[in-house]
Amino acid sequence: MIYALLTAFTVLFAFLAIRAKRLLSSALWLAVASSLLAVIFYFMGAQLIAVFELSIGAGLVTVLFVFAISIAGEEEGDWRSLVPKSLAFGATLSMSLLLGWFLLPASNAQPQILEPSISDVIWEQRSLDVLLQIAIIFSGVIGLLGLLAEIKAPLDYPVAEQAVVERDRELDALYKHSIDKEAL
Repeated sequence: MIYALLTAFTVLFAFLAIRAKRLLSSALWLAVASSLLAVIFYFMGAQLIAVFELSIGAGLVTVLFVFAISIAGEEEGDWRSLVPKSLAFGATLSMSLLLGWFLLPASNAQPQILEPSISDVIWEQRSLDVLLQIAIIFSGVIGLLGLLAEIKAPLDYPVAEQAVVERDRELDALYKHSIDKEAL
């Protein structure tokens, strides 16, 4: 029951992150969804993956998004999605079905081997973790492509150019002031 509730809230917050009109709101909703995903990983016994998801997914990625949004600015406009809605819906549905498949208890549980190979651990015992990490990486790449695929630059002039122009104005004012002083 707790898995279903956590999964439902994670999907809800991920949906809110996708549908948010402002980038900053979207980044914060994504952080909440990532935090809930880390809780799901923890309850499923993947404590190491939960720690990585919480620190990287909810922490570092959110900080980087907020930093990038504050530097680049946030423009209002008509944003077109790079990913077709049918592909996004299909990927979401398939990941939800895979999550449900792995959360259901297996009726034919086999006894564990004392020392399983790494491929057994990754693809049989931790297959949900691997699939969810693949989905997270794929979503992150699509999100970054969406952020980087702007039609025009977010700033009219580069920041360095603006600093040079301001410095030149100040130097000109100082030069004029010194000439006026010498004339007196």
